[in-house]
Amino acid sequence: MIKVNLLAVSVGNTRTRLGAFVEGDLVETATYVNGREAKLCDAMSHAFQQLRDREDTVVLMSSVNSDAEEHIEELVKENLSRDVVRLERDITIPIGRQLDPEAIVGEDRLLNAAAAYDVLKQSCVIVDAGTAITVDFVDGSGTFHGGAIAPGAQTQLDSLARRTAQLPETFIEKPVEAIGHNTIEAMRAGVFYGLRGMVHELVEKFAEETGQYPLVVATGGDSQLLYRNYELVDRVVPNLTLSGIAVTLRKHLEQEAEA
Repeated sequence: MIKVNLLAVSVGNTRTRLGAFVEGDLVETATYVNGREAKLCDAMSHAFQQLRDREDTVVLMSSVNSDAEEHIEELVKENLSRDVVRLERDITIPIGRQLDPEAIVGEDRLLNAAAAYDVLKQSCVIVDAGTAITVDFVDGSGTFHGGAIAPGAQTQLDSLARRTAQLPETFIEKPVEAIGHNTIEAMRAGVFYGLRGMVHELVEKFAEETGQYPLVVATGGDSQLLYRNYELVDRVVPNLTLSGIAVTLRKHLEQEAEA
């Protein structure tokens, strides 16, 4: 198996994540809010230090944010003096797809699927809990079928505060108990247990419709908060998207070596 040297750049809706892989091992990660250029540039330079002298190092970028991606690509070129390889433009994410012909799927969802299937080699559901929450199904042959998209935890709380007269602004935290004895705890309980219940219902429906009972993997910024120690979820993998970028590069290099 080829061991990649890689700076993975994942541009999300709200944040950009970096991952430095040395000989296939993830040695450093960093996450920064989009728009904070100075901090992002410093983080890129720091993460790249362990890779700078490795001639085979690749800078590989994925994006689900068209407004930010071109600017961040230019920042990478300027600060690291390296060309950027773009997923789905230069390298295809290695996951089968069974989708409607006109469907456009976020690269992060495909990367999560590729990374999960690369390890599990069986049907699985990937829950990515961030600004939005996605619940996607991959079958036992490694084909991505899509799934469901809903507002993430903080997005739901923000919407409640904006669209009601009396509900306050608050941040997502694990509720003290299911019965909220004040407004904020009631809001947190509704969102927290609502998102758990949604995933449970979707996993059951996916299994019923496909005849495959999948393993469930959670990732994303809120995955630890929402799904750690939840009996439905088999594992929480915070860096799944970055691992998907590494899997994509490794398989691309292996195909080139075989050609």
